[in-house]
Amino acid sequence: MLFFGGDYNPEQWPEQLWAEDVALMRQAGVTMVSLGVFAWSHLEPSEGRFEFGWLDRIMDRLHDGGIRVALATPTASPPPWFSLAHPEGLPVTADGVRLTHGSRDTYCVSAPAYREAARRIAAELAGRYARHPALALWHVHNEYGTDCRCDLTAAAFRSWLQKRHGGLDALNEAWTTAFWSQRYSDWAQILPPRATQYLPNPAHVLDFRRFLSDELLGAFVEQRDLLRQACPEVPITTNFVQGGWVSVDHARWAAEVDVVAVDHYPAGADGGGEAETAFGGDLARGWAAGRGEAETTSGDLARGWAGGEWLLMETAPNLIYTPGRMHAKEPGRLTRHSLSYVARGSRGAMYFQWRQPRGGAELFHSALVPHAGPDSPVFREAVGLGRALQSLAPQAGGAVPARTAVSWDAPSWWALQGGGLPAADIDYLAAVQQVHRALYRSGVATDFVFPGQDGFGARLTAYTIVFLPHLFLVSDESAAALREFVAGGGHLVVGHLSGIADPAGRVRLGGYPGAFRDFLGVRVVEWRPLAPGTTIALDNGDQGVCWSERVETAGAETVVRYAGDVLAGAPAITRNRFGRGVAWYVSPGLGDDALRRLVDRVTAEAGVTPVLPGLPPEMEAVRRGDLLFLFNHGEAPGTVPLPGPGTNALTGRALPGPVTVQPGGVIVWRGE
Repeated sequence: MLFFGGDYNPEQWPEQLWAEDVALMRQAGVTMVSLGVFAWSHLEPSEGRFEFGWLDRIMDRLHDGGIRVALATPTASPPPWFSLAHPEGLPVTADGVRLTHGSRDTYCVSAPAYREAARRIAAELAGRYARHPALALWHVHNEYGTDCRCDLTAAAFRSWLQKRHGGLDALNEAWTTAFWSQRYSDWAQILPPRATQYLPNPAHVLDFRRFLSDELLGAFVEQRDLLRQACPEVPITTNFVQGGWVSVDHARWAAEVDVVAVDHYPAGADGGGEAETAFGGDLARGWAAGRGEAETTSGDLARGWAGGEWLLMETAPNLIYTPGRMHAKEPGRLTRHSLSYVARGSRGAMYFQWRQPRGGAELFHSALVPHAGPDSPVFREAVGLGRALQSLAPQAGGAVPARTAVSWDAPSWWALQGGGLPAADIDYLAAVQQVHRALYRSGVATDFVFPGQDGFGARLTAYTIVFLPHLFLVSDESAAALREFVAGGGHLVVGHLSGIADPAGRVRLGGYPGAFRDFLGVRVVEWRPLAPGTTIALDNGDQGVCWSERVETAGAETVVRYAGDVLAGAPAITRNRFGRGVAWYVSPGLGDDALRRLVDRVTAEAGVTPVLPGLPPEMEAVRRGDLLFLFNHGEAPGTVPLPGPGTNALTGRALPGPVTVQPGGVIVWRGE
């Protein structure tokens, strides 16, 4: 089964409307909805008093309509009575301001009262609905990521630090507290990072982000274990959300969920939206690959969830949220984006939300049934998408083969968000997305790998090429694994700001990038970040942007040199044979076109070819199992060769040879 549906909030609507909702869901081919995500105040209107009658009725109605349920624990939005009774459960900002009730995510995850209330509502839901025939999936919480700096958090942080570092001497060494007289002589002296006079200690801030990830995970695990005890056969997940504000290391969390579920909202209204969709799908598949075969074995949702399969839990059906604007998707874009996620391993497409609300903070948020009602472009396209997913369901599955991977490391992202860096515009996410975008535009299938994750070295053996953009923090073990990857015949492409520091954020001495110098055959002795809007010439005709460095070679071949500024004649891009492999170093920042030319050279040299060579511009090909997805994101028809005769899995029509994909269209080829 491919899952199609989204967040459904019946508590926001008169009960007379529920029958119409279920009828429309059946018309659209909806197979699953998420229930109760923000319904805590309706489920527990006062402390210890529960009202489940409305939820009983809608669960039964959905089951009668053939629609399954991802039942949520509503703990992302504590009700007003909780905040009034337990003010210590409200979060405190870095400035020391305790926030008041009035939005979602207004809680302190370290507050005992919050954790107890969350366990109580989760246990009540488990006890009542564990055997309900509509239940397909437990959806714990919503988008974990809330930050708090209160005294309760401080106590939990100190306890975490004691487990991580053992003693104060080890912590002082890891945090380099000799600088600015910050040496701690008692655990009680340590607080969460709060507003301070000047720059905070970056190691302190980095460890706090790691602590928050683990503290939030502990809250998830408490609920997960209650649900699992009540009904071990039903898979449990929580929806991962990406953003610079999110202190969650999803690569580590993936091992704790039965199904990796992801919320993803591309922000590019132009062709960037398609590249972002590809990025989000490939990253989610990378997280899911660490899951292996699902441990749960009962129910058609749990059965057959292979490593690399995941679920798109939320995206916007008909809007793209660009900064300061809501951009309505063009006809066909909902379908293309949704099938792009499926092509990259998702077991369906779910949306926020089913019906657009009449009021509330997100009253204009995207929905499958908008304010205009079902007689609208988005609902009509949703009906067609539902049919397409029904056609694909018996055929979709299998792996997404890739010989190229990009590294993803949440702690490096956190470290590069701090102050005191050589440039204020360093952007980890943008650097990773740019490398992925270059591979996407070259048609090369791409996975993600996670330095520091158990089995990192073994996983590298699956790839021919690995890219490391902004991998700032590197452990000795990860550095050794990458060295072995190159020595064994791999092609490694290292960007600037990679291999700079150890996991505590302490710089590796002797020249950058200290973790990789021996097998890169280079030594960087000086950083020269460029002023915004300026460039530096390279001798191949390209321009360096954002960043430049003084590089010395120590065995590496210089492929491209700087041609301007005081760096004229100095190495810019190098290539070093090491063992049976090749290690590239890319010193300057590059624009998209220049980076793509470099990517094309590296892939050609390594013998890595596009999924389908010879595609016209704006065309995309993704292979998953026996299916080849062909997307036309452009405004002109595109004719593409096929691997052989087959059929269109969406329509059943024969595809004997080259096929023309209409503008905005999708064809899914299945070979004979």
